[in-house]
Amino acid sequence: MTEIFTGSFTQQEPIPEDGIAAALGVMKSGRLHRYNTIDGEIAQTALLEEEFAAQTGASYCLAVASGGYAMTTALRASGVEPGDAVLTNAFTLAPVPGAIAAVGGRPIFVGVTEGLVIDLDDLEEKIDQANVLLLSHMRGHICDMERLMQICDDAGVTVIEDCAHTMGADWNGVPSGRWGKFGCYSTQTYKHVNSGEGGFLITDDEEGMARAIILSGSYMLYERHRAAPSREVFEQVKYVTPNISGRMDNLRAAILRPQIKDLPRQCQRWNALYKVVEEGLRNTPGLAIVERPEKEGYVASSIQFLLPHWAPEAVQDFLKGCAARGVELKWFGGAEPVGFTSRYDSWRYAESAPMPRTDSVLAGLIDMRLPLTFSIEDCALIARIIRDEAMARHAAAAQ
Repeated sequence: MTEIFTGSFTQQEPIPEDGIAAALGVMKSGRLHRYNTIDGEIAQTALLEEEFAAQTGASYCLAVASGGYAMTTALRASGVEPGDAVLTNAFTLAPVPGAIAAVGGRPIFVGVTEGLVIDLDDLEEKIDQANVLLLSHMRGHICDMERLMQICDDAGVTVIEDCAHTMGADWNGVPSGRWGKFGCYSTQTYKHVNSGEGGFLITDDEEGMARAIILSGSYMLYERHRAAPSREVFEQVKYVTPNISGRMDNLRAAILRPQIKDLPRQCQRWNALYKVVEEGLRNTPGLAIVERPEKEGYVASSIQFLLPHWAPEAVQDFLKGCAARGVELKWFGGAEPVGFTSRYDSWRYAESAPMPRTDSVLAGLIDMRLPLTFSIEDCALIARIIRDEAMARHAAAAQ
């Protein structure tokens, strides 16, 4: 009998009861705006920033409206101006080059390895073409951060980390987001904490954070921030930094605070699901597992694998076979962007040169979400279905 999976790949867990109660409290007060407080009250957003800064070990934190806004703010606060080139990953999602375009910058794409991380050899060749690297830890894969920072530091290049998929992860014990000047995070529904939309910006750079807070729309109420620089730092930049409003509100902050507190446990749950699928797919003919480096403390809320040298028609047939059995997979090798997938040459507002090595990796790259609504048994079943469909097509795919 053919096995079928009937679960949903887009169903999230409910908001914790503590978050629901706190959100109701905010709604009953009517004070949703982060700066609308009464005497003696600390806004939920200010408390959330303080707690996330402490959890990541950062000096400063700003809660914002989205992960994309966090990246544009980091770019602006780092001095990127219209026409400036910004290095970034060829393997990423649309909000990353979109953030560069939003500030008038020009993306320069750097290749991807079969480990699904930025190609550091390619980065070395291109490092002199820009002053900023917007590094995407795409789908939770973290490169050799010691080597990357050495390359960038030697060239005087500022690193901004896109940590949308690595909240709670680390490289060699240093949290994702703590290597570069800024770390940017997302709290969109499909990320590691869920407020529908939202994001964070963290840094140890006091002037950079002062600029970011004013950019976010503080209306000179920056003294109501707790995980923020001193008043004196704001005085240096407040008249030359525009308001480009993108604040987080107290309702979303209330929803997020218990989720941030519970993040370490949730990360362990994701990794347990990941390991079941990984082991179920290991040694499947025609399918390659993406091995994780020893130094990478990953959080696997999704899983990726490769179908090396498969013809596009065979990949599409494989995807259809899995979909017919209830398993939703995404493919990064398609000529047209579909859903959340896209390639560096999909973004026609940004120039790109052909990248044969990167194209070869993306041609066989398959991606799958692992929501925490899945059980261990669900993941074992999903792995069996993927394995069956891959084996059934492997011989034909290689012809």
